[in-house]
Amino acid sequence: MAQQFEIRAMTIEDYEGVFALWNTIKGFGLRSIDDSREGVERFLNRNPGISVVAVADGQIVGSILSGHDGRRGCMYHVCVREDYRMHGIGKSMVVHCMEALKAEQISKVSLIAFTKNDVGNKFWNRIGWTKRLDLNYYDFTLNEENITAFIQ
Repeated sequence: MAQQFEIRAMTIEDYEGVFALWNTIKGFGLRSIDDSREGVERFLNRNPGISVVAVADGQIVGSILSGHDGRRGCMYHVCVREDYRMHGIGKSMVVHCMEALKAEQISKVSLIAFTKNDVGNKFWNRIGWTKRLDLNYYDFTLNEENITAFIQ
């Protein structure tokens, strides 16, 4: 495996490679509508230039969907292909997204990591993110057809 990689803004042309990557990440949850090509295209159009992919050896080996609502940034689906981990790809992608959010005058960024995601939680702790203990996270489903499937 080459340790050379490129981090660049994600475009909708990257969707097939990103979706294929997502399907290799154990425990990953993909939603039928939000993570469809149309759903990702809508997200990218709303947040141009803020989501990223990592490319190595001509393949997409990492990705982050990142955006903001004008007040707070958020990162979704942060992942690096297993055989490319521990080479700085994840951290480089996060830094790229945070710089793009800062350019949009966003001062705070949040993300959600499943409690059972040991690899992800170790990563976020290692690169200096703070786990919040002072709040609860709530969901309300507006579209029951947006089904989440977990990758085994």
